[in-house]
Amino acid sequence: MGKEKYQGLRDNKEIARWYGDVGRGSKITADVYMRRLGAFCENVGKDPIKLLKLKDKTLADLMTDYVSDQERKGRAGSYVKSTLKAVRSWLAFNGIKLPRRVKIMGVEDTPTLRNERVPTPEELKQIFLAGNSRSRVACALMAFSGLRPQVLGNYLGTDGLKVSDIPDMRIGREEIKFDKVPARVIVRKELSKARIEYFSFIGPEGCSYLEAYFKERISQGEDIGPETPILTPSKFALRKRRFIRTSKVGELIRETIRKAGLNSRPYVLRAYFDTRLMMAQDERLIIRDYRTFFMGHKGDIEHTYTTNKALSGETIESMREAYKRAMKLVETEKKGIPEEDLARKLREFAIMMFESQFGVRLDDNEKERLYSLGIEEFQDELRKMTSSKKAEIINNGHKQKPIALSEVESYIERGWEFVAALPGDRAIVKLPDRL
Repeated sequence: MGKEKYQGLRDNKEIARWYGDVGRGSKITADVYMRRLGAFCENVGKDPIKLLKLKDKTLADLMTDYVSDQERKGRAGSYVKSTLKAVRSWLAFNGIKLPRRVKIMGVEDTPTLRNERVPTPEELKQIFLAGNSRSRVACALMAFSGLRPQVLGNYLGTDGLKVSDIPDMRIGREEIKFDKVPARVIVRKELSKARIEYFSFIGPEGCSYLEAYFKERISQGEDIGPETPILTPSKFALRKRRFIRTSKVGELIRETIRKAGLNSRPYVLRAYFDTRLMMAQDERLIIRDYRTFFMGHKGDIEHTYTTNKALSGETIESMREAYKRAMKLVETEKKGIPEEDLARKLREFAIMMFESQFGVRLDDNEKERLYSLGIEEFQDELRKMTSSKKAEIINNGHKQKPIALSEVESYIERGWEFVAALPGDRAIVKLPDRL
């Protein structure tokens, strides 16, 4: 009874004209409005044409009574609001404006979303493991790139994400290569909800899912080219259309989520991406402008002069590096030691060897100062410290040396041992025996 139930209303020329006008903005909205208008008219016992002939007060009373009836039936305020919005659209198209506002209780209430929780990376991994190569790619492009389902395949199944929309991916007869990782994922304006072209990225884990999926398709004899859809319909539907429809993308992802033991909507994967980027923003791994851009939002007026304009190669690479930094919070697979962590570990090892060799212990502040230096500065500083310690050790062939009495404390802190005091405010210190 769903989409087809009220399609007969379009047989009326007036209704068909309104439907076409709404559809020029969005075919999805036009279909939803048609269903909502049909359901309203069925509930109140009036057809859409008769609504236009009612007096203003009678019409407003009819809508108020409808709201009361739906509230008694336990309908969500958001559903009632959506229905009245469709009715108002039909009335406004015919030059009718309600004389009073109809109040709706709980218009922002969404019962199905109230207890929905964004999955953890571990739960997202379970979703990937529960699916096949096709559903894994669909889930990854939403969770790792923030794409909407309609980007993978539009409402009518006439367009969707193509191989050419991932320009860093090259597919040959025998191998799939990525020139750059994270790979850029372009959302053409035809697929964008905001009707602006933008892009996001997908990292090593997502690229591995893409590679596995395309290798499988190539092995089955499919010819892959720039216009090939990233996500295809089922084999039966493939006879009718090349691209998958948005509703089927949702079904595919929903089924995979259920197999993983979770009870969430497909859209929760996009929420996962936004949430993980928010955490990355909090850790200063990515700036807010980039996060807004990757989500496909227009943003505030500042974005009009920055990320919503044609971007230079330098800016694109800056955005790629920001996404790369955020990957540790987005992806579910941890591969090796992050570059910055590895650099610190190497410095920690170098400092530990220095302390062991010369029998000294640097305080925490000195260590942090050394960690903060660039690699060349760090090497120069450690070289100077090593030379200084060697000079102290050599000390003309002696392990003991006389110093001013006031310097004893600083020498002891550097690993020397006090031997004895000398006349004239002098003292003797010596190096530890292990040196």
